[in-house]
This record gives sequence, structure tokens and C-alpha cells, in this order.
Amino acid sequence: MKLFIVGAGPGAPDLITVRGMKLVEEADVILYADSLVNEELMAGCKEGAVVLKTAGMHLEEMVETMVNYVKEGKTVVRLHTGDPAIYGAIIEQIALLKEAGIETEIVPGVSSVFAAAAAAGAELTIPDVTQTVILTRAEGRTPVPEKEQLKDLAKHECTIAFFLSATLTKKVTRELVEAGWPENTPVAVVYRATWPDEKIVRSTIAGLDAAMRENGIRKQAMILAGKALDPDIGKSGHRSKLYDKTFTHGFRKGIKS
Repeated sequence: MKLFIVGAGPGAPDLITVRGMKLVEEADVILYADSLVNEELMAGCKEGAVVLKTAGMHLEEMVETMVNYVKEGKTVVRLHTGDPAIYGAIIEQIALLKEAGIETEIVPGVSSVFAAAAAAGAELTIPDVTQTVILTRAEGRTPVPEKEQLKDLAKHECTIAFFLSATLTKKVTRELVEAGWPENTPVAVVYRATWPDEKIVRSTIAGLDAAMRENGIRKQAMILAGKALDPDIGKSGHRSKLYDKTFTHGFRKGIKS
């Protein structure tokens, strides 16, 4: 007996994977996070499929529902926003499903961090600027481990992508500045990436909170911060070795300059 956990992508219904969409089309039962997953995806359900919204369910209620349907021999899909591996709260579901004798298969999806980067026209890793991206969130009602405090992570001065932090922008600014980031470090905020009402706000870490208040953004936003978010970074002459004509690799011999 198996249940499928499927990443629905960031919002646009055509950004689910082919495998994910095929499972949606074949499922007898779909449980989806209706607060975040695009309802248009349900248009692909087969006739007679049971479609359940889970925003109002608690963990045990949701898992019990899934277990009962799987044990009835139904093909069940649990549809998550973005990619289930990032803040998907799937491990707690998998643990209870395993106790009930239910196997799970995870189908990855397009994460909102990459949808936001695409919307902002940004490359998050730029030669000689940063080769690292930290995916994290500011500490709010839910704590983060002591060794993962933002002021410590920020000392790397790489690109940082903030999930679930739209109401904590003052804290984000304070801790980045305390870690030594210049106040004019560029930031791109993408609200509801790939949805029809997507909005992109460019600012600096010093102006982040004000920019988000002015634009009425307090949820469903990805905050991307770091030098790589400078819209003019491409003019700075940073180039990769991959396409350098003098660089030899397994598929091309470099040209001597």
C-alpha cells in the first residue's frame, strides 16, 4: 500500500512536473493544501475523484483520512505547495503513515525559491561573488536551532533565501546588519511567484520592512538577499569557467590566449 506526496510547484498550474500531473490525473483521492496550492490543478482530476481541502485539518485527522482511503485500495495523492522537501512538514506525516503500514513515495516539485529567482531574473550563485545559497527562515513563533541563528548564518555573506519571514522583516534587517552586511545590500521580494497577482519589490536590507509595508506584503513572499540580487551584477564582468574559451574540460579543449 502506497501514498504519493506530490510537489505542486509554486503556483502556476503548468509548473507541476509531468509525473506529478499524471498522478493527479490518475488519483482516486486528492488531499491538497488549499491555502497555497492552485485549485486549477484539480481540473485535471478524473471523474469521480474525491478532492479534500486540508487547510482546516490537523495532522492526525489528515493522516487518518489518508490511511482509510489507502486501505480501501484507493490511489491517494497528498498535494503540497512548492517542493515537499522544503518546509513541507512531510516527515511527521510519513512517520504516522509508516506506523499504519503505509509506504510513501515523494514526487519533487518546483520550489518557490527558484520560481522567485526566475521572476526576479536572478542567478543566485555568481562566480567571484557567491557560490552558496542558504535556505532558511527568520525565527518567530517557531524557533530555529541555536546554531542556525540568522546572525551566524549571515556571516558567510552568501545569498540567503528567506521562507516564511514576511512578517519578520525588522528582525531580518537587524540580524543581517549585526552580521556585518552593508545596509545597501540588495534584496528582491517576490510575492506569490508565478501566480497572476505576482509582485516583485526591489529594495535594500535597510529599506526592506518599509518596502513591504508600502506594498502590503505580509504573507506568501520569498525574500532573496545578497549581492547576487543586484540587477546590474551582470555588468560587473564576473564570468564562469564553464564557458571561458581558455578553459579545458571533458567536452571542450580550451583555446590558448
